Amino acid sequence: MAEVGFKKWIITITVITASLLELIDTTIVNVSIPQIQGNLGATLEDVAWVTTGYAVANVIILPMSGWLGSFFGRKNYFLGSIILFTIASFLCGNSHSLNELIAFRILQGVAGGGLIATAQAILLETWPPEQIGTATALFGLGAVVGPTVGPTIGGWITDNFSWQWIFYVNIPVGTLAAFCTYTFVRATPKTGRGKPIDWLGIGLLAVAVGSLQVILEKGESEDWFAKTYILLLTIAAVLGTLLFIWRELSTDHPIINFSIMRHRSFSVGMFTSFILGFGLYGSVFVFPIFCQQLLGFSAEQTGEILFPGGVCTIIMMPFIGKMLNKGVPAQFMASAGMFLFYVFTHMLSKSTLSTGIGDFFWPLAIRGVGMALLFVPLTVLAIADLKGAEIGQGTGLNNMMRQLGGSFGIAALTTIIHVRQGVHRNNLLVNINAYNPAFVHRFQMYVQGFEAKGKSLLDATHMAYGAMEGVVIKQSLLLTYDDAYWISGLVMLFSIPLLFLQPFRKKNAQMPVDAH
Repeated sequence: MAEVGFKKWIITITVITASLLELIDTTIVNVSIPQIQGNLGATLEDVAWVTTGYAVANVIILPMSGWLGSFFGRKNYFLGSIILFTIASFLCGNSHSLNELIAFRILQGVAGGGLIATAQAILLETWPPEQIGTATALFGLGAVVGPTVGPTIGGWITDNFSWQWIFYVNIPVGTLAAFCTYTFVRATPKTGRGKPIDWLGIGLLAVAVGSLQVILEKGESEDWFAKTYILLLTIAAVLGTLLFIWRELSTDHPIINFSIMRHRSFSVGMFTSFILGFGLYGSVFVFPIFCQQLLGFSAEQTGEILFPGGVCTIIMMPFIGKMLNKGVPAQFMASAGMFLFYVFTHMLSKSTLSTGIGDFFWPLAIRGVGMALLFVPLTVLAIADLKGAEIGQGTGLNNMMRQLGGSFGIAALTTIIHVRQGVHRNNLLVNINAYNPAFVHRFQMYVQGFEAKGKSLLDATHMAYGAMEGVVIKQSLLLTYDDAYWISGLVMLFSIPLLFLQPFRKKNAQMPVDAH
């Protein structure tokens, strides 16, 4: 039964706040890695497990969240996840060694995996069926804006306080969310109690999804299959996935009910959610690195650049929900969103080393509008046919696919940057020779400039070659990032036909509602 009035809105604010805790924490730590590394005396490779451990635990729990919600009761599971997340945040901030921090981040990831999908399921049963578009739009505010503002918030806190406070700030927010959940969210029956627990299925799921997430997180830095453990994890991921699917289809009490795949809209929606994750997390990953490493912007400046795009998303979300409620086909809106994302990447692929802060306003504003047009319609299309207990299962799987899409996008773009940088460097080095007038002119300018500063001819010549090397590195990196933008845009553009495999719906068609 849907809620009304004040209670409906306080529940909505509560679940969005709780999901924001998880979504922001997915990216907030990234900018604090250097400070954590120095404070705990760890190598970059070791400290990277602070983010990898969280992501692995998170993506394992996400598909199980529907079953866990039915076993403990959705309210109880959501409340327990908030409390555990808050406690884990305190423990992370109070860590005195890297091993402690990694362990508590894994605990935080376990709790976070129960927040986002369960929050979405609670929201869907709080709002009436005819207003599901609005509810999804409100939830989308956190899902899209959270990963975008996470690095900005993390950078500001780290610069003005210390890295511990990126975890401590979760404590008051988590406490308030726990109180509101206990007070206002309606309890649901524990329909999973009394039934056998598929421990084998849980183990196979952990092996399959956990191995895949580690491969995507660590593959590029470990040179992929050159490392034995990456090869072994790949075998484990493939075998684990096949055995898990076999197990869930053959047991009477599965952890994940694959029968929901009979809904064509949901099956196709799994792929479109993967593409959404690719674009959302991939672009958030590439753009700050491009701005800070190549253009020399600070973390605070990068956050300010990203801010207008987030504002555009926030402004657009309510209108998207209203258009869906009025019967505007979600396929058309999502197609427009994918096209706008392609326009955003096309504009960024024309960047140069002289591109300034003001040049990014319109591309990122277009991205903000595009993401609003993507998240809400894609989510509504995916869950449109789900009812009752299927909602919890569906939201968990849908969020897992978006998370995996983001991990795959980051891994793919990182690999593209690594490979294409070498290609562009080799192409540019062809022009570094005494027979190229442009090179000779630039080189002589450098030599004369260094000589004018009192350097000998020999020293000036060596310094000129160093300056030319710097130019080659910057230009090859620029061309590489331009390639990464262009490729990610094409992935989104070529995914538009998938949307039209999902059935169109008439205005006010029955939307999902929980039977409890």
